[in-house]
Amino acid sequence: MITVKKTDSENLDFKNLVRELDIDLGVYYKEEESFYEKLNNINKIKHVVIAYVDNTIAVGCGCIKEYSKDEVEIKRMFVSKAYRGKGIASIILNELETWSKKLEYKKCILETLKEKPYAIAFYKKNGYKLTPNFGEYVKAHNSVCFKKDLN
Repeated sequence: MITVKKTDSENLDFKNLVRELDIDLGVYYKEEESFYEKLNNINKIKHVVIAYVDNTIAVGCGCIKEYSKDEVEIKRMFVSKAYRGKGIASIILNELETWSKKLEYKKCILETLKEKPYAIAFYKKNGYKLTPNFGEYVKAHNSVCFKKDLN
């Protein structure tokens, strides 16, 4: 059974999952690693969701970070390889969107890599639409950005 916990970036399970995510992303970043490293800083993130199997094994995470007064950026979405394909990412994303609505944000935005077609397909399946790259990602030629209105 999958359960989710709301927490913040001080949570040890979140920090461990992010380390696993960074190792996973290292394959894609190549020479851009330092550029993405500064954008993926998890210090002082107030809104983190962690997915657990049987309330004990942390298997996935995601967080939201305010981008503007109306928008939050979905960040650090990750599910451990052994647990992929089981709907856990959708559970995490849904929880982040619900939390964003409760916080009265109107949109979720996010960035992923062009080299990750499974991530692109996942976000499209969940109602995200391509949007021009925003913020620092304008300079990132291997990034693709998405947005979703929270109605």
